[in-house]
Amino acid sequence: MAKDDKTTDETPKTSRKKLIIIAIALVALIGGGAGGYLMFKPKTAAAEPAPTPGVVSVLDAITINLADGHYLKLKMTLQATTEAAEAPDGSKALDIAIELYSGRKMDELMSNAERDRTKKDLVAKVVKAYTVEKKKEVMDIYFTTFVIQ
Repeated sequence: MAKDDKTTDETPKTSRKKLIIIAIALVALIGGGAGGYLMFKPKTAAAEPAPTPGVVSVLDAITINLADGHYLKLKMTLQATTEAAEAPDGSKALDIAIELYSGRKMDELMSNAERDRTKKDLVAKVVKAYTVEKKKEVMDIYFTTFVIQ
C-alpha cells in the first residue's frame, strides 16, 4: 500500500511550469509585435495651420439656369487669406459656381442638406483654384444672396 499512497505531484508542477513559460512567450510575442508596429508605422503628416483671414472680396450677383426653367440668383463673397498678394479676382469662383449649379433641379437645392453639401464642394473647388504654389489665397466663400425661382 505504500506504493499506492505515493502520488506523483510532478505532473501538476511540470504542467504549471509549461503554462508559465507559454504565457511569458505569448506576452513577449505580443509585446514585440506591438512594438514593431509602432516603430515602423507610417508617420502622419502634421496638420497645417489654419490660414489667417484677410480681405473679403464682394462679387457681383449672377443668374444660373437650373433644370425645368428655374433659375438661381447667387451672390457670394470670397474670404481671402493674408497670404494673398491682393484681393482675389472672382472670375474663377463664379465660373466654378456656374459649372456646379447649372442644370440642377430646384428641389435639390431647396433642401438644407443638399445646399450645404454643394457649398462644401464649391468651397473645396474654389480654394483649390486659388491655391498658388501651396499658398491658399482664398479660404472660404459666403453666400450673400441665394434665391431660387
